[in-house]
Amino acid sequence: MAFFDLPLDELERYRPDLPEPADFDAFWQETLAEQEQFATAATFDPVHNGLATIDTFDVTFAGYGGHPVRGWLHLPVTRTGPLPAVVEYLGYGSGRGAPHEKRLWACAGYAHFVMDTRGQGAETPDPDPATGDIAAPGFLTRGVLDPHRYYYRRLYADAVRAVTAVRTHPAVDPARVVVTGTSQGGGIALAAAGLVPDLVGVMPDVPFLCHFPRATTLTDRPPYVEVAQFVKLHREHAATVARTMAYFDGVSLARRATAPALFSAGLMDHICPPSTVYAAFNHYGAERVPAQADKQICAYPFNDHEGGGPAHEVVKLDWLAKRLVDTIDRR
Repeated sequence: MAFFDLPLDELERYRPDLPEPADFDAFWQETLAEQEQFATAATFDPVHNGLATIDTFDVTFAGYGGHPVRGWLHLPVTRTGPLPAVVEYLGYGSGRGAPHEKRLWACAGYAHFVMDTRGQGAETPDPDPATGDIAAPGFLTRGVLDPHRYYYRRLYADAVRAVTAVRTHPAVDPARVVVTGTSQGGGIALAAAGLVPDLVGVMPDVPFLCHFPRATTLTDRPPYVEVAQFVKLHREHAATVARTMAYFDGVSLARRATAPALFSAGLMDHICPPSTVYAAFNHYGAERVPAQADKQICAYPFNDHEGGGPAHEVVKLDWLAKRLVDTIDRR
């Protein structure tokens, strides 16, 4: 593996001028308003996880279009009051897994909500209104000829609804919710940060779904290569694809975020090139008044798409503990 993107000093200044559709904000206001007709209707059913220190609940809530979305809610067995919650979104092709798999945040004393990914996990189907549309294998071009039918419209809306759902559990402090994720999960976390105005933190690791024009022409690794494969076969749709994806770019959504942010990037990452991560980081909070200044990025020079791995988890634990103490102090 080798460096293939911009050097670090250029990454730190990289703020590409990314055009946005004129109706970008209206599109997302309409999308989220449409979901309000569906009650979140979150259910939390206890399940056996084989663990002595964590309680796990099998969650179902109404996501985009009222479609049922699954998840796990993990809680420390010993808890005395409403807890801050960490909502975690998952990487490309991943589902929520078994009840005992993801437990870091519950072990640290938080409520931990793991959202299943529609169509990618084994338990949340994607009732796809774009069935019959042309697409490359995978999810990145599913419904891509119309932003209203695009797969990630449904998934980003699910992510927002997941925050609403976890806030309904009595063991969760609704005023202290944080979102996180790695790769696709990191991109979804950025989308949630741009669409949910009152989060207290966002922790996107090596985020996917950022700076589509550069990512889809710089790397030939999956999943971004799906776009190149699609346009190679359907050249006449290149402009339409670019326009649709502009509504879902993590850079634009990051510009609208307000929560304190901790990013990570692997400088040898060939899946989510570091310049695409820095584009989102450098624009983060730029649309808010005053502009968001509480942000930090950890660069791991010799790491690929694993980013900082367990070492970065230590950074996240420390960062989040400080932010949550600050939220209590400001009450």
